[in-house]
Amino acid sequence: MRQGPSRTPGEVIGWAAAVAVPLAFLGVLFFWPVATLMGRGLAPDGALDLTGFAEVLTAPRTWRILTQTLTQATLATAICVVLGVPGALVLYRRSFPGRDLLRGIVIVPFVLPSVVVGVAFHALVTKGGPLGGLGLDGTLTAVVAALVFFNYGLVVRTVGTMWSRLDPRAVEAARALGASPWRAWRTVTLPSLAPAIASAASLTFLFCATAYGVVLVLGGVGIGTIETEIYVQTAQYLNLRAAAVLSVVQLLVIAAALWVAERARAASTARLRLRLDVPATPLRRSDAPAIALTAAAIGGLLAAPVLVLVARSLRRGGRWTLANYTDLGTRGQSNALLVTVWEAAATSLRVAVVAAVIALAVGGAVSLVVSRSPRGRVLARAVALLDAAFMLPLGVSAVTVGFGFLITLAPTGLTASWWVLPLAQAVVAVPLVVRTLLPALRAIDPRQREAAAALGAGPGRALLTVDGPHLARASGLAAGFALATSLGEFGATSFLARPAEPTLPAVLYRLIGRPGAQNQGMGLAAGVVLAAGTAALMLGCEWLQNRWARAGSGSGAPRAGEEGS
Repeated sequence: MRQGPSRTPGEVIGWAAAVAVPLAFLGVLFFWPVATLMGRGLAPDGALDLTGFAEVLTAPRTWRILTQTLTQATLATAICVVLGVPGALVLYRRSFPGRDLLRGIVIVPFVLPSVVVGVAFHALVTKGGPLGGLGLDGTLTAVVAALVFFNYGLVVRTVGTMWSRLDPRAVEAARALGASPWRAWRTVTLPSLAPAIASAASLTFLFCATAYGVVLVLGGVGIGTIETEIYVQTAQYLNLRAAAVLSVVQLLVIAAALWVAERARAASTARLRLRLDVPATPLRRSDAPAIALTAAAIGGLLAAPVLVLVARSLRRGGRWTLANYTDLGTRGQSNALLVTVWEAAATSLRVAVVAAVIALAVGGAVSLVVSRSPRGRVLARAVALLDAAFMLPLGVSAVTVGFGFLITLAPTGLTASWWVLPLAQAVVAVPLVVRTLLPALRAIDPRQREAAAALGAGPGRALLTVDGPHLARASGLAAGFALATSLGEFGATSFLARPAEPTLPAVLYRLIGRPGAQNQGMGLAAGVVLAAGTAALMLGCEWLQNRWARAGSGSGAPRAGEEGS
């Protein structure tokens, strides 16, 4: 894959392994289970039967679910963009005390387990919550608000990272020619940010359209998505044909979103001249509207549900108490648990660490391959296809992956093994690892690798000295995303977790779904524990990322992870 005269046998073997091992991982643990499940639904007797498409796609229930999915995803995406662009200005183009902490806080909801987000908003809008009297429980409004909570930070980070690297001289020239601040922003800055905004909107739509835990907890009887409908058709009705058709529909919707995101990324790379040394400026009086919107979003949208969750976890029977937390160490007839919450948390952490290591190894190899720019058209297209292949787990329901594991890998004995959970969670985490590592590797000037080779460095040494530092800096944040994603994964885990060794999200959902003040209170407390653990992991990795970025910037090296979208 290296541009240069000739490749040694060792280099060829190394790059071949970097392609073959991840492809084998994806083929066995993703394509095989998903294809088997869809094959059983679309070819139950060994012959392809497409009549299920007509049956499912003409059913009123299907169109209601599809309409709800697209409606809530579109509304949530629009609100995220409207609130996120001002947030990107305040947090990435302005400097003030505590800015780095606010950046970390804003991105934390994106990696919170979906079940925790659902529980937090349920505590906010259900009876006894601050908004309990508004009748929002089980409504589209509550679901959209939770999706905005989830994805606001994604828009802020994607747009803000690009904004922080835009050359300000074009805006200064427009102002010197008499343009007002608003006109300069609308005619100069906004067109430059348009690719990043489009990319952020596409990814936000993707995550909103595939929301599972949020809708499962908040949606009530009348609200659902394609993702929850796949779960209903597989787990409750065992209707594999309907589940397979819905999986195809979901894949088409998500493929369209991913295509728009990739086109936006390519446009931003091709059209913009970005800089690493653009200084942030102090807050200005003209920033007042953006500051007000950002404060409202962080305080009202992000902080309020979490604070309500914490407050309600400290109450039982109308009084303040720590009983919900002390009961987390109990199990038996008094609650709905077979294990204690702390035992489930330990299981989740062990599984998440192993899954993160696997995801980093696979995602790192894929990122190194995809970050290259081969001269040949055939190789370039193959690299693009490899990149697209590893994004597919984002577009296929985790429920489909989990159920596919059950029916495909059960004869191998893997589903009875402890390893089934980290492997399934790694499949879900790999795309996020790749998307985190790729910008850092693509930001490397190819001439650095050529210079290293010209000075006599072998392929391994060049990889270590040129790509290694960039990969190491970005790996901290990638590890945070992998750990947080695995820690809160619920879709595939709901099928694969063994009753004697459930994960914390599975225990949390079990508690919330059972009646009784003790179960409900313990569920809220477990949600706080899971949210705190995930937030601590993400904030720690974000702090390391910022520290390494500042160190790299100070030494003249390009900062890892700072390429737009």
